[in-house]
Amino acid sequence: MKIEQIYTGCLAQGAYFISSNGEAVVIDPLRDPQPYIDKAKADNVTIKYIFETHFHADFVSGHVDLAKKTGATIVFGPNANPSYDAKIATDGEVIKLGNVSFKVLHTPGHTMESTCYLLMDDNNLPHSIYTGDTLFIGDVGRPDLAQKNGELTTEDLAGYLFDSLRNKVMPLPDSLVVYPAHGAGSACGKNMSKETFDLLGNQKQNNYALRANMSKDEFIKELTDGIPAPPAYFGENVRMNKQGYADLEVVLEKGIVPLTADEFEIRANATGALILDTRKQDEFAKGFIPNSIYIGIDGGFAPWVGALITDINQAILIVADKGRETEVVQRLARVGYDNAIGFLNGGFETWQNAGKEVDAITSIPAAQFAEVAATGITILDVRKPGEYNPEHVAGAQNMPLDNINQQMAQLDKSATYYVHCAGGYRSMIYASILKARGFENLVDVAGGYAAIKQTNVNKETTACSSGK
Repeated sequence: MKIEQIYTGCLAQGAYFISSNGEAVVIDPLRDPQPYIDKAKADNVTIKYIFETHFHADFVSGHVDLAKKTGATIVFGPNANPSYDAKIATDGEVIKLGNVSFKVLHTPGHTMESTCYLLMDDNNLPHSIYTGDTLFIGDVGRPDLAQKNGELTTEDLAGYLFDSLRNKVMPLPDSLVVYPAHGAGSACGKNMSKETFDLLGNQKQNNYALRANMSKDEFIKELTDGIPAPPAYFGENVRMNKQGYADLEVVLEKGIVPLTADEFEIRANATGALILDTRKQDEFAKGFIPNSIYIGIDGGFAPWVGALITDINQAILIVADKGRETEVVQRLARVGYDNAIGFLNGGFETWQNAGKEVDAITSIPAAQFAEVAATGITILDVRKPGEYNPEHVAGAQNMPLDNINQQMAQLDKSATYYVHCAGGYRSMIYASILKARGFENLVDVAGGYAAIKQTNVNKETTACSSGK
């Protein structure tokens, strides 16, 4: 038996490749099927099954394409009703794979089809459990994504999840290894650990949602308190995962189209496409195509695309570092943004060499920011409230990047705003969006709050509020 966790940091997502005696199962694969096919070939095994723990909201799973290319059977738990061929397993059903087996544990709550897969080893002993979004390390799945036409409330789903955890998961041995679908950084929970697996016994002791003395009412209250609104693209990803989607090859063929500067400009004007610049933030600040939006490929790219580009069908034109265009289109497709329609061949340099109009964003070091902070400037801290509340620059307004589309109307286009986040990535995204919406007086603080703290300059005016 061989178990591999394939963790993708950008999405904070864990897929699993498990093989035994020439057969393999892939659990919750990402959109691109080729890595799993290559892995099966390298290990000389046949992919027999693709287990889906539920209809994912935060990414487009690769189950449909992978099944087409390998002939593997897609497996869901009870209550799933996909639009394509799949095996709908029953609660308690045992599925054999080589010399091992999986027991299907229906665990509704995060969604009504949510299912865990309990791996029994060569000696038919419990070895590990693949929990999807039912149980994370340090948290459990949010219960607000599967409400149906008012039939189920968030509280109803939280109640189902309490029962699932107490009746199906917590009675299992403490020695069981828990392998979840997500870790810290995912929007599918609110308190996830950076660890990507753990022993169930540790989770029983340390996970707030598994407290032995916790009542159902207490569980529901704690789980539903402070859940942020889900990103807009979640519903569309669920639909694609349930109904199917275009082959990735088709998406790549449409998106990987090299364009000259003139062709790029014509296509942008003709289609109303969003221009997405994925270079490094300091390069973007120095110069970019007017009205383009910055979301760097080397940061939390896909989740921020999903959170900030509200129309999943939006046509997108790409500005990327040379050689990374295919990667950008693939990572857009991971979250269902399948309408990339070309890229600027040769990157931003091509645009500059053509003599086209260029825009820029002022970016200053933290030391310079500290010097001007005493002059009554307006500071926007675009971190999450959980980052801002414990410690922030005195007088800064908390305007989280997640909420920019809702909060933009509160800002004055004639005002000057100094914008910072934790390290500089999110503030540049924030500034680029405001710039594209007609805000001209923007100053980005390079290095963000981390750099501000290190300056130790003008402590009174840039002192941190500890909330004490």
